[in-house]
Amino acid sequence: MTVKNQVQLITYPDSMGGNLKALNEMLLKHFPDIFKGGIHILPPFPSSGDRGFAPLTYLEIDPGFGSWEDIRAIGENFDILVDLMVNHISRQSPYFQDVLAKGRNSAYADLFLTLDKLWEDGKPIQTDIDKMFLRRPLPYSAYPLEGSDEQLEVWTTFGKTDPSEQIDLDIDSPLTKKLLTEYFTHFRKQNVKIVRLDAVGYVIKKLGTSCFFVEPDIYAFLDWVKELADSLDIELLPEVHAHYATQFKLAEHGCWIYDFILPYRVLETLVNRSSQELLRYLAVRPPKQFTMLDCHDGIPVKPDLDDLIDTKEARKLVDLCVERGANLSLILSEEHKAKDGFDVHQIRCTYYSALNCDDDAYLAARAIQFFVPGIPQVYYVGLLAGENDFDRVKETGEGREINRRNYTVEEIEQSLGKDVVRRLLKLIRFRNTHDAFNGEFSVLPTADDEVRLAWNKGEIGCELRVDLNTYQSTIHYADNVGSAIDYIV
Repeated sequence: MTVKNQVQLITYPDSMGGNLKALNEMLLKHFPDIFKGGIHILPPFPSSGDRGFAPLTYLEIDPGFGSWEDIRAIGENFDILVDLMVNHISRQSPYFQDVLAKGRNSAYADLFLTLDKLWEDGKPIQTDIDKMFLRRPLPYSAYPLEGSDEQLEVWTTFGKTDPSEQIDLDIDSPLTKKLLTEYFTHFRKQNVKIVRLDAVGYVIKKLGTSCFFVEPDIYAFLDWVKELADSLDIELLPEVHAHYATQFKLAEHGCWIYDFILPYRVLETLVNRSSQELLRYLAVRPPKQFTMLDCHDGIPVKPDLDDLIDTKEARKLVDLCVERGANLSLILSEEHKAKDGFDVHQIRCTYYSALNCDDDAYLAARAIQFFVPGIPQVYYVGLLAGENDFDRVKETGEGREINRRNYTVEEIEQSLGKDVVRRLLKLIRFRNTHDAFNGEFSVLPTADDEVRLAWNKGEIGCELRVDLNTYQSTIHYADNVGSAIDYIV
């Protein structure tokens, strides 16, 4: 499997028309030449929480979204990317329910990471927990076993409820490897081309460490998964929110990685009207990346940009986003906050709203993203230049819902009439079809108040210039007959 160097869409299965069938109809009607890189369908599986990220199984599609037949139908015209939460599965899954019913006698008992696999007597030690990078106040939950007074204590990295809906798998167990193999084999049968390894940084739990991206153990697991995926002609995309050095190590290991640094750098560039930090980053970033500006979570800050940002300057940018309607996800572990207390994990808002709904600034952001080496992904709300959804946040109490609006077919078609969306679609078509993007990338001599990026392949080339004072973006290129053209984005 070779990942196509063209633009991909990220969407929930029900966010563009209500279900997978409607999504396919929308893609074929309005975007047949737009998302040639593929479609990242956020978890369409039966799930008990976290909007799909607490799956019961990967062998079925939630009937409310459709069926595997619908996925295959989309796959006839677009490469499909799906998530596999290698770290955890739902407490409502048949596997964990069997354990709750039968206890240690369950055939699935060894699938899960019980506390006695870490601590000899099963009693957690606080000094060990203090070293961990926590995503909830305690990294474990207790579940009552049916027909007894006994409780089963299991590792639960994620989850807003107590006990958590997301039960961690023991990736050292042969049962887990067998289950993951079953899932990957099933994906292959359904013509899935790319699998994102969600939360893969948390799979290794080792006392005395942060229990996050534990080296060298993590590489052994990644090598095992990659060998499995390669045998099925599936490409892997590990998803790791971590210090940039960790991402760079993954790249050195030959993995595709996510550019979680770029969204902040582009936003900072446009808000501060200075390209200095962006260009410094472009000089060192690995090229084999998936790029994004927005997603279902938020704009990454910590730990992705640790040691790359001045926290006082970052606080100004965060405060500006909050003024524009954003809410924040915060770091829980005291040890992982900045020395001055800066604790912002992600800025939660639409990217269009973060740029104050300025069409030119937003198109400049997308132009920069598309010119930076990598596979560009566009989140569905960003595709439609969506604004912050405050009603949904108020209704659900979930801050991330600010950027998770569900669009009806009518709302999608209305959004396609917006000037900013029409301009974005034209820009995506240019990125998909200009052959220079398969050549060599360079950063041109650049003043502080501009961004100048170029691609060249033999005699074919294109150059982007963004004026940070006016936000006007211009692409200079030659057409098929050699005439020079300045394309105002």
